[in-house]
Amino acid sequence: MRYLFPILANRTVVWILFIVNLIGTIYGYIWYKPQFDVTPTKFLPFVPDSPTASLFFTIVLFAFLIKKNWPFIEALAIVTLFKYGVWAVVMNILTLKFTGYLPWQGYMLIISHGSMAIEGILYSPFYRIKLKHIVVAAIWTLHNDIIDYVFMQFPKYGALDVYAREIGYFTFWLSILSLGLAYYFSVRKNSLKLTMWHNR
Repeated sequence: MRYLFPILANRTVVWILFIVNLIGTIYGYIWYKPQFDVTPTKFLPFVPDSPTASLFFTIVLFAFLIKKNWPFIEALAIVTLFKYGVWAVVMNILTLKFTGYLPWQGYMLIISHGSMAIEGILYSPFYRIKLKHIVVAAIWTLHNDIIDYVFMQFPKYGALDVYAREIGYFTFWLSILSLGLAYYFSVRKNSLKLTMWHNR
């Protein structure tokens, strides 16, 4: 793994990832437009799960480019990238299983969201997250689960909507796993710490 760190810290690589994630974030918000149109205004900040996760990471990358660490955003990024990255992969695989068909956009989502889950963890040695930052990320993430599965604002996946309760249960424990991984990779005593702008 260590041979990857100089590559991840390379400014050109960070710029490329910044642009890719920015484009993906914009596309993600566009993808959610049909759901925005039927969502009460008070729930709008909590509906676009994946694009908001990639927005957090885009902000983290921007901070790296200006030689800064913004740990609250870093905590939100690592937790939500893994959570919603894995969530979308699982939902698309389940859609294929239950319907026998997945459009090309579904395969694109599997690849892009799988990459989201991985990139957030790969950059964890460069974060400066403390326990208080994880607590804030936990409040945001678990509150989002309540909005999604108590107030039924979760992303609609057609054939899977009838399993909303089961998906909600899975999502809650995925949130717990994501928070645990964020702690493991970024906060625990022996977690690896690297400085972005000293690795050129």
